[in-house]
Amino acid sequence: MTAHVVLLSSLLVMGVLGSEFSILRSPGSVVFRNGNWPIPGERIPDVAALSMVFSVKKDLSWLGLAVGNLFHRPSATIMVLVRGVDKLALPPGNVISYSLENAVLFSLDSVVNSIHSSCPEETPVVLQLALSEERVYMVGKANSVFEELSVMLRQLCNCLFQENSILNSLPLNSLSRSTEVDLFFLSELQVLHDISNSLSRHKHLGKNHSPDLHSLELAGLEEIGKTYGEDLEQFRDASRILVDALQKFADDMYNLYGGNAVVELVTVKSFDTSLVRKTRTVLETKPENPASPYNVAYKYNLKYSVVSNMVLWIMIALTLVVIVTSYNIWNMDPRYDSIIYRQTSRFEWIELSLCQI
Repeated sequence: MTAHVVLLSSLLVMGVLGSEFSILRSPGSVVFRNGNWPIPGERIPDVAALSMVFSVKKDLSWLGLAVGNLFHRPSATIMVLVRGVDKLALPPGNVISYSLENAVLFSLDSVVNSIHSSCPEETPVVLQLALSEERVYMVGKANSVFEELSVMLRQLCNCLFQENSILNSLPLNSLSRSTEVDLFFLSELQVLHDISNSLSRHKHLGKNHSPDLHSLELAGLEEIGKTYGEDLEQFRDASRILVDALQKFADDMYNLYGGNAVVELVTVKSFDTSLVRKTRTVLETKPENPASPYNVAYKYNLKYSVVSNMVLWIMIALTLVVIVTSYNIWNMDPRYDSIIYRQTSRFEWIELSLCQI
């Protein structure tokens, strides 16, 4: 009975910790420590924000990210999400991988808001792309940098048969150029190639003060696994091709930003949607036992320093105005400094002159 319990527990742990969060490239100012420290899936945006020297609302007690150089912010963060596989056979070396707990859907919108709030006068490059849904989100200079980027599946399939296509350099092996699922997988790799090529024509962006953000979601490997099965040669060949493409993409993006970019990879076979539904239902319902019955705000607000400085300097300015005004009124000569006396005395002189006449 004990053996069955231990076996069941190990299977549950493997199912929960199957996905991975990997660091493909990182500058010296961002320190990721190698170790067995699982990270919750919902805290991945916080890891991205902290690595870009942004504050988060909730403290992150994760030992994988150490304190680096807070005065040297990375120029860009590139996060690639690969669906359909728990982990990829990444080459050992500079790659650091962590187990992923509770693989739930996450969004980097909080990181985008932090970029805009910290650099309101700058125009960073923000790109969020998911080809499986034909969903693209560009902000700032991304509209001009990626103006020629194709995101429609029909356009991407046509780009695969042009001269600068990746098909000319990729060993397809068991993959086919005529199968729709294979073309969708290869189209995602073509997009990775086009993104790095588009940025290579705008290398000056890496010197901006505002950090850039690139978030890409790849679902081609998941479709190949559903179509052929994960035990067949097509899935293994696609996995090897994807690993090589991701390594080249990470090197290109890292070099384009002068070695000051963080390239992250998240591999998830399937998201735990039950946790997402449970979270939504909890947020929609009113809690029975709130933490504070007085409806107080957070102990710390991200805009606290801004508001406090505004209040402080406005109070100082008003105090100085009152002091200066009071001093001038106290030392004023009514016969010479008062405009009221000058005007009234002028009228009295005119009346006196008329009386004498």
